[in-house]
Amino acid sequence: MELPPLGLGTMGIDDPGPIASAIDLGYRHLDTAQIYDNEAVVGEGIASASVDREELLVATKLWIDQLDRVRASTEESLERLGLSTVDLLYVHRPKGAYAPEETLAAMDELRADGLIGAVGVSNFELPDLERFREVLGRPPAANQVEYHPLFQPEDRLEHAREHGYPLVASSPLSGGEVRDVEAVRRAADRHGITPEQASLAWLLEKGIHPIPKAASREHLQANRAALDVDLEPEDVAAIDGIEREHELYPE
Repeated sequence: MELPPLGLGTMGIDDPGPIASAIDLGYRHLDTAQIYDNEAVVGEGIASASVDREELLVATKLWIDQLDRVRASTEESLERLGLSTVDLLYVHRPKGAYAPEETLAAMDELRADGLIGAVGVSNFELPDLERFREVLGRPPAANQVEYHPLFQPEDRLEHAREHGYPLVASSPLSGGEVRDVEAVRRAADRHGITPEQASLAWLLEKGIHPIPKAASREHLQANRAALDVDLEPEDVAAIDGIEREHELYPE
């Protein structure tokens, strides 16, 4: 599916104001999840924004204890969001009640019925992705994984490129740690931008779709400004070559 280059991650946002501000500033991809406990907040922000619903791509995720009650749980998410459909519904993790044949078939029925636009996956590794293809006969609409300068699951990026679906990067700023990564700071200094903007620009250069969380209008604007940054090939290569690794949300 076609995703905006950069979206808004909403984990931890408990006020509809930042959601409405993000939409006002040009964000069109909004990402939430049942486990974030803020679907209603995201829905309120959407409802208060002066943009037609059709212009937005709204995504949510079924938590691992809801994967055996896909239709009922999705309808509950839609009620909290105040929407008749979501554009992208993810399996949050292939854990808990996840049974590929049953879960994915139920999600595909929701797509056929118009309750969701597409079936996506989150935190899937290669065997899970291949099982998805076996069950539904196609790759997922998107795979959302932790991806940032300090954690680069290149196998997932290669799979996405090979099969023609977008890779969505959660935690694209390494939980703020990009400020202290030398290769990122050098790229930022070269272009007169912040390390956070350099990290986002690096992901964008690689064709990855980052969804940084931001609550203040200042940070929302700063993250969007990364869309206008063109890093040098040597900047991208230097960040690609970072040896230090820190996965924020390991299994």
